[in-house]
Amino acid sequence: MSKKRPEGTMPWMPGFRYGALLPALSLNLIVRDTERSAAFYRDVFLAEVHYRDIDFAAVRVANVEVMLHADHTHEDHPWHAALEDGTPRGVGAQLRVLGVIDPDELHARALEYGANMVAAPVNKGHGWREVLVQDPDGYEWACGILVPPAAGPFGLQPMPAPAS
Repeated sequence: MSKKRPEGTMPWMPGFRYGALLPALSLNLIVRDTERSAAFYRDVFLAEVHYRDIDFAAVRVANVEVMLHADHTHEDHPWHAALEDGTPRGVGAQLRVLGVIDPDELHARALEYGANMVAAPVNKGHGWREVLVQDPDGYEWACGILVPPAAGPFGLQPMPAPAS
């Protein structure tokens, strides 16, 4: 793993400590520019940016912990050549967040930011009102809320995360 962080500069916490704090499921996205990506998530998704340097950023999008590793940190990985060649990222995967991000508000912020909108907010047959937005590297996010009949008469909520 190649790092461009200036020699002697310490990250905000040791990697092993951050790794131990991660939930059972988290995302690791390989991005061209950690500064650009962290700013996108902060401004469009209202994410909390825990830390960012030239190699890595740690952000929380709603209730999802997201790591952003710069391309150069994976130069020994088999997919590095595809990243450098401009192969679209995330094709075939959709990152879905339910019940914590209002799709209409996200849509408005994404348009203001100039983000690539895949689909404007719409009520879908699976019971979500959802919006589809791509981050600067092409990763697609589907964010929504339950609507009738999925929301039901008692305002059903998404399945809770297991207790940790």
